[in-house]
Amino acid sequence: MREAVIGQYYPAESVIHRLDARVKLAGTMIYIISLFLFKSFSCYLVVAAFLLTVIILSKVPLGYILRGLRTVIFLLIFMSMFNLFFTPGDIVYWKAGPFQMTNMGVRNACFMALRLSLLIIGSSMMTFTTTPNQLTDGLESLLKPLRKIGLPVHEIAMMMSIALRFIPILMEETQKIMKAQMARGASFDEGNLIQKAKSLVPILVPLFVSAFRRADDLAMAMEARCYHGGDGRTKMKPLRYRGRDYAAYAILAVYVALVIVIGKVWYL
Repeated sequence: MREAVIGQYYPAESVIHRLDARVKLAGTMIYIISLFLFKSFSCYLVVAAFLLTVIILSKVPLGYILRGLRTVIFLLIFMSMFNLFFTPGDIVYWKAGPFQMTNMGVRNACFMALRLSLLIIGSSMMTFTTTPNQLTDGLESLLKPLRKIGLPVHEIAMMMSIALRFIPILMEETQKIMKAQMARGASFDEGNLIQKAKSLVPILVPLFVSAFRRADDLAMAMEARCYHGGDGRTKMKPLRYRGRDYAAYAILAVYVALVIVIGKVWYL
């Protein structure tokens, strides 16, 4: 839990940090779509090279970014093993009862591990380089056309911003509760799977209570400041596109074209 960095902002002076939040949101969506649109290793080489370039330009340490994978390493292993031993294929390398290892199973396991790792790192780059306030303003601006059909755009953007802001807070709260329970003699590493699940109850109950208390305090603070949504509200730092933002859009277009061309010409 202490290694979790998802949802945190890493302050730095870089060209990625200075980009408009709308550019980073659009770029993240294009990046995620490109991960699930193609199924060739050649395309993933382009995706990985693009992501590595963004990481270098963002000046966020690679070790700090990779820390985010430690919290989902169990999910990575589970999904990879599930694909490895339960995917049928033309060539069977090994078989024992319902388990089998085939050529398609090995391929799908590698794809799943690579795709999920790139997905987590790429989506985390948006939160590393964008403050919650910038994310809220950018998301509200991108969803603004949906107001015509009655969608509460400002409220949705605000809820997502608050959720991102609460992730590191709840992680820290979980650590405090675990240390307090361990000081009282609680153990979270002993026993079988059922006993370990039961040992989480002393953590989850106070964690939920703390989360609801924080949510209630936040609601009262917003009401005390006469918050009534986005109608008529002005922004201290309004979003404006600059030359670097248009250049970033052009680079995204080149990236999409390159992935499409390589995916069709070089299938591996």
